[in-house]
Amino acid sequence: MYSIEMAYARMRELQDLANRSRAHQSADAHRANEKPRFRRAKKR
Repeated sequence: MYSIEMAYARMRELQDLANRSRAHQSADAHRANEKPRFRRAKKR
């Protein structure tokens, strides 16, 4: 039987995973912003 507690635990798991993923992505974006701008060529 699938209980409310099990569903809640799973939801928390996914939420933690998403938060970790978002933190990692923002750190990568911050690092990318520190690189010289001329290295980012426009895609045409």
